[in-house]
Amino acid sequence: MASRLAVPVLPGRLSGMRGELRDEHGRVMRDLRVSITDRCNFRCVYCLPETEEAANFYRTRFDALRNPRPAKSIPLNYEWKPKHEILRFEEIERVVRVAVSLGIQKVRVTGGEPLLRRDVAQLIAALARIPGVEDLAMTTNGFLFGEKAEALRTAGLRRVSISLDSLDRGRFQTMTGRDGLPAALAAIEQAQRLGFAPVKVNAVIIGGMNDHEIEALAEFARDRRLSLRFIEFMPLDSNRAWQRDLVVSGRTILERLRARFELVPVAGHPTETARRWAFADGSGEIGIIAPVTEPFCGHCNRLRLTADGKIRTCLFSLEEHDLRPWLREESSDEALAERLIEIVTHKEAGHRIGQPDFVQPARTMSCIGG
Repeated sequence: MASRLAVPVLPGRLSGMRGELRDEHGRVMRDLRVSITDRCNFRCVYCLPETEEAANFYRTRFDALRNPRPAKSIPLNYEWKPKHEILRFEEIERVVRVAVSLGIQKVRVTGGEPLLRRDVAQLIAALARIPGVEDLAMTTNGFLFGEKAEALRTAGLRRVSISLDSLDRGRFQTMTGRDGLPAALAAIEQAQRLGFAPVKVNAVIIGGMNDHEIEALAEFARDRRLSLRFIEFMPLDSNRAWQRDLVVSGRTILERLRARFELVPVAGHPTETARRWAFADGSGEIGIIAPVTEPFCGHCNRLRLTADGKIRTCLFSLEEHDLRPWLREESSDEALAERLIEIVTHKEAGHRIGQPDFVQPARTMSCIGG
């Protein structure tokens, strides 16, 4: 571990801290994804499949769907981190506070499934109080949203993204491992009713699984004035069964949507991961996130903090940087800031998906934080 800086701990915001989180490629970090648990109550086929059929659906081309038979359970290809290795709320708050002092403006709370973490509204309230946090959001599967939504809103959460990979109840259960469509739909409605804005919906599109629902999902978003994000299928599943030919490209998705709807381009910030279009009648918008076929690495301004205190500079990083020693030993905020600056300096130029030397990360999306 790097040597400690002999600087006293300062209360509140860092006093006189200089510098920013800039890498050697000139990118400045403004966005921090914070995973607060590696556990999830869903078992999505593109992340943590829990049955033999789900784990191998890429290879079997959905034979299990055409010829149903009892699902055979398989062990997860991942062991949950013990509780003592998971960051405490005050540790998460400290990392966010220091990162914000170095220019981070947007914070998104993720998991696993973040609503599995007890008293999550207390963490949201603490993060919302940090001066400089301009945007505080959460990504959730929505299953537990109903019982916690009002507390989250009161605590200061302003935006929420809810996963919705299918509008068909049976297919939703096949893709997520849970009969969760009614809960997801209720969560979307409740989020809009409580004033979360915008309410975003995320759909991972997989060839042969749910790609025939692209237009229906867009119509759903249009009818309800939602922001829908279509996301390309990425190699982040626990069984390493991802296949490139099951990726439905962002270009294909857009062509199909333009054939059905009148779409108007939406100008966004250069660092946004989604290319966005609004429905011409002003009823919501769609976005396309295409990290496989149209990488946006050149303007990536994101960092990820895992639930066990590791910094990942890329979703597909093969190296993680452990902050837990800085948080649990006698180190100052300035030392932690210097460590973050050092880590970001060497952020990867980009991922290697599609290249002969691509290596899938050891941890799945559930454990990284989306």
